[in-house]
Amino acid sequence: MTRPLLARAVAICVVLAATTIFLANARRAEITVERNTFATFPMTTGPWSATADSPLDEDVLKVLGVDDYVSRIYYRTDGAAVGLYMGYYASQRQGDTIHSPQNCLPGAGWEAVSEGRLHIANADGHGRDIIVNRYIVQKGLDRQLVLYWYQSHGRVVASEYWSKLYLITDAIRTNRTDGSMVRVIAPIAHGDEGVAAAERVAEDFVRAIVPTLPAYLPE
Repeated sequence: MTRPLLARAVAICVVLAATTIFLANARRAEITVERNTFATFPMTTGPWSATADSPLDEDVLKVLGVDDYVSRIYYRTDGAAVGLYMGYYASQRQGDTIHSPQNCLPGAGWEAVSEGRLHIANADGHGRDIIVNRYIVQKGLDRQLVLYWYQSHGRVVASEYWSKLYLITDAIRTNRTDGSMVRVIAPIAHGDEGVAAAERVAEDFVRAIVPTLPAYLPE
């Protein structure tokens, strides 16, 4: 393991340990917030439509510990497709915390070949810019573009470290530890323009769903 990766792993462990200890010892009953369940999340949003949910296996759900989730494939009228997963945690005090795709994708055989951040301008159509994680993963000859972020209490956060720190500070200030993770996956076609085309597709879908998220991911 390289030194930067080792430092990152140590930092994650320290933050996760501190978060677990703090939340496990919190005594106050947590505030319950109202939200729409993902069962009512629109099958059609902008030019994108889905026909059915794609339920996760029970074993996967046990590992995730998620309280509510949606998993679907959306299609655009020109044939473009994206996979959407959103997981919501009503409380993260009892050990069930948000899982990063960095941990889940390798277990499914996907290997990250590049990573970074992507700035999406005017993501909600009202001037709000967001920054999300941008990964390219590969399994055999297949490649996918993965965009994901953590969202809670109105914040869109790319950094796992900041997400955990906000979790602690919100638990102290507002007595809330609810949170969510949003992941969008677009297949990358072969050829020089494959990555750029997948990024345009994923961005278009993100802009289509961001305005609807506050009803499902409480602010």
